Amino acid sequence: DETGAYLIDRDPTYFGPVLNYLRHGKLVINKDLAEEGVLEEAEFYNITSLIKLVKDKIRERDSKISQVPVKHVYRVLQCQEEELTQMVSTMSDGWKFEQLVSIGSSYNYGNEDQAEFLCVVSKELHNTPYGTTSEPSEKAKVSYDML
Repeated sequence: DETGAYLIDRDPTYFGPVLNYLRHGKLVINKDLAEEGVLEEAEFYNITSLIKLVKDKIRERDSKISQVPVKHVYRVLQCQEEELTQMVSTMSDGWKFEQLVSIGSSYNYGNEDQAEFLCVVSKELHNTPYGTTSEPSEKAKVSYDML
């Protein structure tokens, strides 16, 4: 304008951490504020030292998220020898074979003993953004509980 002032039309939400960095030389970002928004502002103003700090903070945050331990659910399924191949080959929805335990033969059909097994299977449960875990689909529950 006539006084030499410039109007900068940017989001004030993300400009706060930029302004404080320029005033104090420290990066402080509110926990509810997305680092990516602050990075956009730092890049707009081409503040290279701040760009590096925000990128480092984003990398640190992302590495913490990826270090969350994976949870597993296990199921123990009882089956006869003749059912083993079909059961293992039809596992779906992320279930994987873990262990096979022979529990002997308890059925006698004619002259043949049918060996029986316990089959241990597992599935990873992934955390969702709202803190709950994903449940196995109904298809997986029905097909594995029936065996």
